[in-house]
Amino acid sequence: MRIYCGKDYEGASRIAANIISAQVIMKPDCVLGLATGSTPIGTYEQLIKWYEKGDLDFSAVHSINLDEYRGLKPDNDQSYRYFMNTHLFDSINIDKKNTFVPDGTEPDADKACKDYDEIIRSHGGIDLQVLGLGHNGHIGFNEPADSFCKGTQCVKLAESTISANARFFASADEVPKEAYTMGIGSIMQAKKVIVIVSGEGKAEIVKKAFLGPVTPQVPASILQLHNDVILVGDEAALAEYYKAV
Repeated sequence: MRIYCGKDYEGASRIAANIISAQVIMKPDCVLGLATGSTPIGTYEQLIKWYEKGDLDFSAVHSINLDEYRGLKPDNDQSYRYFMNTHLFDSINIDKKNTFVPDGTEPDADKACKDYDEIIRSHGGIDLQVLGLGHNGHIGFNEPADSFCKGTQCVKLAESTISANARFFASADEVPKEAYTMGIGSIMQAKKVIVIVSGEGKAEIVKKAFLGPVTPQVPASILQLHNDVILVGDEAALAEYYKAV
């Protein structure tokens, strides 16, 4: 595992954006696995700036997002499709027909999951998977469990995850209780993985995920077994990791 430390959130975001932009430049028709949430926003903003300068071309890129809330329509301002359009896709020259997010409106969970696994398979897998890290160690919406889930699944969100996401809704009661998420198996099959972390609130889980035992109770810990993982964080998020090594 390689580790890059930025002084602050902006610094870490620039490092992450550099890694993603290098992937796009080296393989213009690459498949990017993308993530939502507050952490990657700075990274996406930097990618947009470089695109606007003419340094990046996303016209041949395909993207496959990690997850989507079950029950939210794409035009709902809290859906992850809406998030991606707002924070990245609307501002670059990617063809939206080549961007994929789980269908939160599909009521048949088995169908939704099988359809998404087929999308991943038909694109030959993911070249670079972007991940955030939940406070309980979840990646995507793969919550702590008794085993690692291979394929796309419909998950009941942990209370800690619902609480963490409540700031985006009018109240915690409005946060969807289920989501469709790419499985751990699909994430692990990505050729390269970049995990972006920021803030002292992530310091303990970073240490637990990357220095503790590999266990489905800390889903991100399985990344210790991936052969090409890059951890990018600011000083606050990486502080406990550096103290322990």
